[in-house]
Amino acid sequence: MANSYDIIILGGGPGGYVAAIRAAQLGMKAAVVEREHLGGICLNWGCIPTKALLRSAEIFDHMTHAESFGLSAKSLSFDMEKIVKRSRGVSGQLNGGVGFLLKKNKVDVIWGEATITKPGEVKVSKPKKAAFEPQHPVPKGTLGEGTYTASNIIVATGARPRSLPGIEPDGDLIWSYFEAMVPKSMPKSLVVMGSGAIGIEFASFYKTMGAEVTVVELMPQVMPVEDHEIAKHAQKRFEKQGMNILLEAKVTKVEKGKADITAHVETKDGKLQAIKAEKLISAVGVVGNVEGLGLEAAGVEIDRGIIKVDQYGRTSVKGIFAIGDVAGAPMLAHKAEHEGVICVEAIAGQHPHVMDKAKIPGCTYCNPQVASVGMNEKSANEAGREVKIGRFNFAGNGKAIALGEPEGMVKTIFDAKTGELLGAHMVGAEVTELIQGFVVAMNLETTEQDLIDAVFPHPTLSEMMHESVMDSQGRVIHA
Repeated sequence: MANSYDIIILGGGPGGYVAAIRAAQLGMKAAVVEREHLGGICLNWGCIPTKALLRSAEIFDHMTHAESFGLSAKSLSFDMEKIVKRSRGVSGQLNGGVGFLLKKNKVDVIWGEATITKPGEVKVSKPKKAAFEPQHPVPKGTLGEGTYTASNIIVATGARPRSLPGIEPDGDLIWSYFEAMVPKSMPKSLVVMGSGAIGIEFASFYKTMGAEVTVVELMPQVMPVEDHEIAKHAQKRFEKQGMNILLEAKVTKVEKGKADITAHVETKDGKLQAIKAEKLISAVGVVGNVEGLGLEAAGVEIDRGIIKVDQYGRTSVKGIFAIGDVAGAPMLAHKAEHEGVICVEAIAGQHPHVMDKAKIPGCTYCNPQVASVGMNEKSANEAGREVKIGRFNFAGNGKAIALGEPEGMVKTIFDAKTGELLGAHMVGAEVTELIQGFVVAMNLETTEQDLIDAVFPHPTLSEMMHESVMDSQGRVIHA
């Protein structure tokens, strides 16, 4: 039947479209239901466009230090409208690429909003207009409203910004990441509420472009999930750039003026201060899109906004699966993609590997970049592991010095008894490209000695990874 499929996936984000393509590769008839834009939040309003913005900021920052490279760059300026236009163009190009990949793999795109009416059945209604940009043109021949059936339904509807009562984004003075990504003009000052990946990336972008930035973080360290030494190094760099960071503090109230806000901040010791700024960015996390899908009526178990699943994405109802942000932390695009493949292969009767969430890397593209995988020093100690730690500073690396990037650190954590690599943590230039070396090493159960025996190319930043490992044995050469 025309409206009958082996798999219907709700959501065309990273997890959804990758799952659909893998299903097609395995010979299954697959469809994706999408209400707003292929590629999801990551491609359209998250991972990709923010990196385009941050790249503009990075180049602008390099230009301000041109003289240190023997170059001359005078009368520097920027056009925020063009910066945003480039960012949106990058997203638009990749959005079209996802559509091409789905078509190439003969995956149907059903345009609309989906509701699971019962296991094996999905009703699609007319989509509501996108909240933050004109609806992408619906591809010719795209399916739409109607009732569709499938032996298997995968929920991959992603997440949206979390908002705090009384400090909800209004699209004008209080921004979520949507508005922060497409500013009509450059604010002279702003308060960023939250120093996770989203908050600190925007704080870094706007500070580099000249805004006065104050970051308010509830936890005792900036970037709370990172290793304490890495976070401390990053904080020093942020503050050296002129960023104001308030730790163990919370925004209790926001007063709106005609063209600015006043954020009332309370610190751990009970002290209060009022911070006036043109804008406030709310970056206090995200929440999964589980409402209005018919999940509860179908009997799917949900716990605090997260769909409960097993290691293969199975929910409490046979034939209904969930992947990505709605299936729990870490809420990362690469985790969603991997879950999509595992889920589909399990549906196909294969025996896919089980993803180890402890080995999923995290990357933050602020200046300086931060990247990590596995246990940090605190979590390793809390787990009762006897550890050996290696460290190496960028200042001892020839490539880093040649790049004009002598500040940063690589930190490795090993089990003292077995030599197992438990975690790796980095801060500095291009560390988001380096971390995958340690990810592969951990997945291959590489030991400390294996890494020492490996030959790293010279001159590269990756040599610091080698030196950090050698430092854990007291064998570091260039420090």
